[in-house]
Amino acid sequence: MSVRKVINALTLIFVIGVVAGLALTPDGRQWLRHPTLMLGNGQAAEASATPDAPTPAPAADTIRPALPTAAVDSRAVTPLSQRLAQGPLKIGVFGDSMASDLYTGLYRDMQVYPNVTVSKFTQPATGLARYDFVDIQAKTQGQLANADLDVAIIAFGTNDGQGMEIDGTVHPFGSDGWKAIYGKRVDDLIALLKSRDIAVYWVGNPRMRSDAFNAKMQVINDLVRSRMQAANVTFIDMVPLTADAQGGYEAYGQDANGRRVLMRKDDGMHLSLAGVMHVSGSIVDRLVRDAGLTRPQPTAAQPAA
Repeated sequence: MSVRKVINALTLIFVIGVVAGLALTPDGRQWLRHPTLMLGNGQAAEASATPDAPTPAPAADTIRPALPTAAVDSRAVTPLSQRLAQGPLKIGVFGDSMASDLYTGLYRDMQVYPNVTVSKFTQPATGLARYDFVDIQAKTQGQLANADLDVAIIAFGTNDGQGMEIDGTVHPFGSDGWKAIYGKRVDDLIALLKSRDIAVYWVGNPRMRSDAFNAKMQVINDLVRSRMQAANVTFIDMVPLTADAQGGYEAYGQDANGRRVLMRKDDGMHLSLAGVMHVSGSIVDRLVRDAGLTRPQPTAAQPAA
């Protein structure tokens, strides 16, 4: 028998052994049905972008009725100006690592207002797509049990450019099923906050350097924007603040003093400190306007006796 035939025979035996081994375990059988589930992040993102081969339609539509339907909570909450008249304005920042960065800018900018507090409720590497990792709805409910807030600033999305598996069904990123599930989670989070009479400001994702990743973030931005409009909630678009005149990625920009500075980190996703202050400044401007905040005037120095 030639060496090539021996190699081919050994390879065939190895492949058969691997498939048989996978078929013996639940995770293995799941992988055989949906191989992209166990790929790395980059590979999974690429695989999810490739359309699945067409399959015969089921005899009955057993998938769509199981998808969650979004229940929009469009009720109004107490205006910030009324809250401020009753006491200090208490702001909480929720979200992923992008939100953690925005907290830094909001905390620094709001320090000049003695009747405003800013608290941090963020957790990096979280999002609305992987409730099997961190259930944001349950986590936020627990956080609110121990917090008295008037305003919630929310930023999610940078970890959500991936498919979701619900009850054994995989919904590729951006599919109708994925949008229904993601939209429902957005709506549920808004309803939870509104049930506590908390005003919500949802901050969208910035322009990303990678065109492929940016396209995913814009799918999320468009979906969240539509949910905020339906719920009568403010959506703050970061794209105009982080893109050039043509809508492309812009790593540099002008700070408050007119100097051209680096606005993004090396990963092409997160904001530098200057970028954080640039974006958070727009959020602060909106809060100041809605609450009717007045910036304290510096007191004149008394002449020496």
